[in-house]
Amino acid sequence: MNALETLMLLSKMLGVLTGLSVVVLSLTWLERKFLGRMQMRMGPTRTGPYGLLQPVADAIKLMAKEDLLSSWVDRVAYWVAPLAVFVPTFMIWVTIPIARDLVIQNMDMGLFYIIAFSVLSIVGLVMAGWASSNKYAVLGGFRAAAQLISYEIPLILAVLGVVMLAQSMNLQEVVSKQGTVIYAAIQPLGLVLFFIAGLAELGRTPFDIHPAESEVVGGPFVEYSGAHWAVFFLAEYINTFAIASLTVLLFLGGWLFPGLPGDVSALGVLVFLVKTYMVILVIFWVRGTYPRLRIDQLMSLGWKVLVPLAFVNVIITAVYMFYGWPDWSLTIMSTAILVVVGWGFSRRMRTAPTPEYTVKLYVPAPEASNAG
Repeated sequence: MNALETLMLLSKMLGVLTGLSVVVLSLTWLERKFLGRMQMRMGPTRTGPYGLLQPVADAIKLMAKEDLLSSWVDRVAYWVAPLAVFVPTFMIWVTIPIARDLVIQNMDMGLFYIIAFSVLSIVGLVMAGWASSNKYAVLGGFRAAAQLISYEIPLILAVLGVVMLAQSMNLQEVVSKQGTVIYAAIQPLGLVLFFIAGLAELGRTPFDIHPAESEVVGGPFVEYSGAHWAVFFLAEYINTFAIASLTVLLFLGGWLFPGLPGDVSALGVLVFLVKTYMVILVIFWVRGTYPRLRIDQLMSLGWKVLVPLAFVNVIITAVYMFYGWPDWSLTIMSTAILVVVGWGFSRRMRTAPTPEYTVKLYVPAPEASNAG
């Protein structure tokens, strides 16, 4: 790679970083507005027209806020931890396309690269908890590791189902294979598995178990403030955009839309962004609807439900491809499994025993009389 190619690559990376920063600002505003409407509130309205400058004000506040550092922290690990979370989150965008040929570096093993880099964020969360020398932070870091490792398995198996259908790990080829029918219609089970596991990987409600304020104060971030806390915040929203983008690319046809050309154009980018933001609104909708899971419920859902279903998804996809069955056969099998599992969950919720509570009233004993 000569100097000109290196300069071009660096300029592309800087452009992606700038674009992702703008996306994060838009997501923070959109989430507040969307949740405000769901909860019969207005959301941001004071800072700028329609509150559009509120994310900018928040960014300025975080950059100017005093960065406190406890005297007992491991300084090297404490400073490196935010970067260990942010860098893998940013590096996966090297091979995520937003239109055909509109990508920094198209890779034949792009999905493998994304999965390999995304799991490295776990190290940063554990490092942040351990370096803080805070028992709550350590507990939050270990909970984050347990959660992310558990939900990586169904996430990877859901991606494997798409790879089997497309016969490629190249994201551009995966999208091009959906020119006639999107994979969400063929493999709805894979879409549900990927979306739920992706929410758990993000650590967002109802899977926000490692930063649960009511249990472990603030998780592995409890000792962070100012700009260093903002790096974790930035990584979370970039990850949210990444999971929504991968959902669109793997299952919803990416930048393809019936009647529109699939080449690089502003229209293709617009189609991709509209689909991605629609998925993000569903993520925000889930946050405003469902309560946080307990740690035992979260682990049970991962190991007892999602992991077996992910293996079932791979098996039925393999059977469909081996025997050369029509697409509707895989759709029927995936839908039937989703209906059975959903019915089982609803039946269990209806028949779950109601916990009984015993209320004991404390009646103070009468004071002894001093008469006589």
